[in-house]
Amino acid sequence: MTALKNDRFLRALLKQPVDVTPVWMMRQAGRYLPEYRATRAKAGDFMSLCMNPELACEVTLQPLDRYPQLDAAILFSDILTIPDAMGQGLFFETGEGPRFRKVVSSQADIDALPIPDADKDLGYVMDAVRTIRRELNGRVPLIGFSGSPWTLATYMVEGGSSRDFRKSKAMLYNDPQAMHALLDKLAQSVTAYLNGQIRAGAQAVQIFDSWGGALSAAAYQEFSLAYMRKIVDGLIREHDGRRVPVILFTKGGGLWLESMADTGAEALGLDWTCDIGSARARVGDKVALQGNMDPSVLYASPAAIRAEVDRILAAYGPGSGHVFNLGHGITPEVDPAHAGAFFEAVHELSAQYHV
Repeated sequence: MTALKNDRFLRALLKQPVDVTPVWMMRQAGRYLPEYRATRAKAGDFMSLCMNPELACEVTLQPLDRYPQLDAAILFSDILTIPDAMGQGLFFETGEGPRFRKVVSSQADIDALPIPDADKDLGYVMDAVRTIRRELNGRVPLIGFSGSPWTLATYMVEGGSSRDFRKSKAMLYNDPQAMHALLDKLAQSVTAYLNGQIRAGAQAVQIFDSWGGALSAAAYQEFSLAYMRKIVDGLIREHDGRRVPVILFTKGGGLWLESMADTGAEALGLDWTCDIGSARARVGDKVALQGNMDPSVLYASPAAIRAEVDRILAAYGPGSGHVFNLGHGITPEVDPAHAGAFFEAVHELSAQYHV
């Protein structure tokens, strides 16, 4: 494998010294970029884009070509590839988001679910990882990712997106044994999927627990965090002669940082509701922190964006262990020039904290 020309993202995740705070952005390959919209139109639809390794590579690299300050690439894919490979029949409705043709509603449905073979059933993702690594040619590290078991389970039980998770929570409280059986299958599937990405060339992985924050404190520990810990325990942690860092990101998870830091992951992602200085004081040297600017700040002027970057850097303070990111994904209506102002501000203003 080609040597990395820029490894500050991986170094920061391992709390090693860096020259400036590294930065990347969730959904950095996405609809805010006109070049992405053009490639997606060429693909025909979202899943056709995900399942074409060359086009997935093309959109993964687009933000890096536009913004030389980016310190990492993230695989272009979707968190729902695993349920789709389990036979749930993923499709996307305009204005409705992801939907499934099959819904999981009973123990029998769960028993019938296969654990996908990462290389066979999700081979298009592994092909995309290999293609991206080749085309990156060591420019920056590549991040692989998956949804968390709880997050994937909500889509499978609800049949798509949900505001109140009525069916998922009803199963959790009415039939916890069935929910645990579903989460266990998903944890096995996610572990195999992320290990497949690591073998194919992902140099760090992130687990997106998008809906963990919808749970009570007790339910979060039992039905979300326990399964993420199981995944972390099962991951390949050394590959190509390097540590493969793991980032856990629970949106709305600021209440549970201490227990998240005990999972064995190298880093925790923070949303914007959590003060990063307080988070650093709570977790100490146990993990690095990633985040955590409110994505809506990117609608403001470049001067306002710069001021907010400055505030977050000061809140974290000196030293390594901070990867700058948004507290959730960039939204489609953001002016690409504002994203550029954000990346420039992070590198320019953070140098003073790494003397």
